[in-house]
Amino acid sequence: MTREIKLGNKLVGDGHPAYIIAEIGINHNGDLSIAKQMIKAAAHAGADAVKFQKRTPEICTPPEQQKQMRETPWGYITYLEYRHKVEFGLEEYREIDRTCRELGIDWFVSVWDEPSVDFMEQFETPAYKIPSASLTDHNLLKHVRRTGKPLIVSTGMSTMDEIHRAMDAVGLENLVIMHTTSAYPCDPDELNLRMIETLRREFPNTPIGYSGHEVGLVPSAVAVALGACAVERHFTLDRAMWGSDQAASVEPGGFERLVKYIRVTEQALGDGVKRVYESELPSLKKLRRVRSTE
Repeated sequence: MTREIKLGNKLVGDGHPAYIIAEIGINHNGDLSIAKQMIKAAAHAGADAVKFQKRTPEICTPPEQQKQMRETPWGYITYLEYRHKVEFGLEEYREIDRTCRELGIDWFVSVWDEPSVDFMEQFETPAYKIPSASLTDHNLLKHVRRTGKPLIVSTGMSTMDEIHRAMDAVGLENLVIMHTTSAYPCDPDELNLRMIETLRREFPNTPIGYSGHEVGLVPSAVAVALGACAVERHFTLDRAMWGSDQAASVEPGGFERLVKYIRVTEQALGDGVKRVYESELPSLKKLRRVRSTE
């Protein structure tokens, strides 16, 4: 089997350019105009896709947290009220869909519950994302699988046994597994990028990606060198904006550099076959004093 799947119009897997996802998530803070600015900035930076998050607040907010009070841009409100403030509905997603189509950039969402999957079936998105928090929700995994769309699964806060059980629940067809550590931001010594190689060995016919929450850009390019075929990074217009994910996000200028770093990394990896390049011949002629006698 070939380690590849198709997302939208692009093949993702070994031998193909890394599929780069700008994770907008809820960094738009419930403001559609900010979300549209972010989509345009991500497209300009060279991202292949933008990703949002879709939740049903009453289902996804634990009962003991729903009435907890929180200081927000909308005042001192309950956590459940806050979750509703940052949640987009049908009209907002229609506008997001229109904007992305105009710009030629893919979009999809992380789904956190089954009604959110049913809601998203109104749109022709190229895939569904399962967040790390939902990896052990096998009913949700199976519900998403029944849509027939490709599945991207994050593996933060999970053991190898939990990852295997999730894969057993949904099968490995039409699937990307994303290595990640769910700390925001994540310290370098907990990124554990060699897990990309481990997952490639554990699932030899499945594309393996990387969802990064680190500060900086270098580890995400290194992830590609280690075999990641998809890279996801949280994206923001300004890391000083209000919100829990902003500090672990990349601003537009940084995201543009990230895309360039990844593309240069892909070029630089080569094929592992030693050869003398034509560009080396002048140096060979000028600098080598002893010729091979073999």
